[in-house]
Amino acid sequence: MIDSHCHLDMFDAAELDAVLGRAATAGVGEMITIGTRLAESAPLIALAQRPGVWCTVGVHPHNAGDGPVADAATIARLADNPRVVGIGESGLDYFYDKAPRDMQQASFRQHIRAARLAGLPLVIHARDADWDIAAILHEEWDAGGPFQLVLHCFSSGRALAEDALKLGGYVSFSGILTFPKSGALRDIARDIPADRLLVETDAPYLAPVPFRGKRNESSHVVETARVLAELRGMPLEALDALTTGNVHALFKRMA
Repeated sequence: MIDSHCHLDMFDAAELDAVLGRAATAGVGEMITIGTRLAESAPLIALAQRPGVWCTVGVHPHNAGDGPVADAATIARLADNPRVVGIGESGLDYFYDKAPRDMQQASFRQHIRAARLAGLPLVIHARDADWDIAAILHEEWDAGGPFQLVLHCFSSGRALAEDALKLGGYVSFSGILTFPKSGALRDIARDIPADRLLVETDAPYLAPVPFRGKRNESSHVVETARVLAELRGMPLEALDALTTGNVHALFKRMA
């Protein structure tokens, strides 16, 4: 199984071996650790030299206001390393609004263009911004041409999922899928085409049931996969094979 989105750099170096060991024991063979600041790209790429670990480079929307918006060429150059498999995470977060919205939008557009330049998929963070996410995706697609994308830690409305699917995108589900009040989200997850499904942890955040409230880690992605398999009426092993194949189809450097 693959944890398609986590933040291994948020674990202490002294405990990282144990975290990776527990993942391996749980049957999680690969992880993608996600960039949130360009200044932290070098240590993230170094972390991705470990067996089974890959990374992305990008600026989280929370950090989009920390300085001048990076241009697409700068972001794409950081993706030259073969262990970098994607661009992001980037997107819009109107729930926390930690960065001015115009800067979030400008950064998001540059990341879309960087994904196109690098030929790598864009990892999208979407929180309370469905309309603007969809509008920017379509505007950039129409203006500059196709790019690959995944809506990570999906918790948005059905319309945004359908927009992403129309553009050939993927939808990734986290531990939120296992929460008791996530019935509407489970309905969406049940309907996503099989070849567009991913699972993730977003560790160290959003631990699934039965670990909710504790620190999340990659080994726990199995619990989200278990719920998703039950929703779709298939064995966990089949869901594992399906999502692993989908990760390799999207993040082609891992294949």
